[in-house]
Amino acid sequence: MSRIKIISWNVNGIRAVHKKGFLDWFNEEGPDILCIQETKARREQLPEEMLEIDGYHNYFASAEKKGYSGVAIYSKKEPIDIKCGFGIEKFDSEGRTQIADYGDFVLYNIYFPNGKASAERLAYKMEFYDAFLNHANTLRSKGKKIIVCGDVNTAHKEIDLARPKENENISGFLPEERAWIDKLLENGYFDTFRMFNTEPENYSWWSMRTKARERNVGWRIDYFFASDNAKDDIKDAFILPDVMGSDHCPIGIDLEI
Repeated sequence: MSRIKIISWNVNGIRAVHKKGFLDWFNEEGPDILCIQETKARREQLPEEMLEIDGYHNYFASAEKKGYSGVAIYSKKEPIDIKCGFGIEKFDSEGRTQIADYGDFVLYNIYFPNGKASAERLAYKMEFYDAFLNHANTLRSKGKKIIVCGDVNTAHKEIDLARPKENENISGFLPEERAWIDKLLENGYFDTFRMFNTEPENYSWWSMRTKARERNVGWRIDYFFASDNAKDDIKDAFILPDVMGSDHCPIGIDLEI
């Protein structure tokens, strides 16, 4: 049996977080796998020290639109296979998804869409959710253990945000968005963090406009979900709210396989 620490972090710009001590934090934390969302950069735009981190392989998926979206994985172990996207052009063109097969499990690193901009983007977000679930269910039906991490852009329950009543008509806490997370769980997945912590005031994102982080007026919109057949493998799940550099903080799990 080996212990694996996986961390997920929406960095809100990988070049920006690099200037804020990202590498110092990364070297100190030393995760086995680090999944990053919202890189806002292509691989060729990054300095060499972000591409040559000792002991890690790295993989990037970028949006066609420059400076937008994007995900990356840094991994000590090389995956058996890694793919970008679901094979659906309108989703894959935004560079939101990596699917890494490690043999013992399949890891999805996803920057799920935000639905706040317009009714069209909300519809896109809901379609993306369903495309992801169909893809994951297909792999799980073949006996795969599924782990999903990233910025889901929805708080599931009232406990998952500081101001639920004020936000019930805002994308990120709409009934249909929350119902989709219910659907995910009903499909045989679970919220790893809530296995270990049922307390309120545990958040992963804070608005930068209102000094919300200082007051801990936040949202838990970053998640690790896993398929039920992986439940015994998850030994811990955690949030790292003291790690600065983004409007999100890192989250993580410990696996034993």
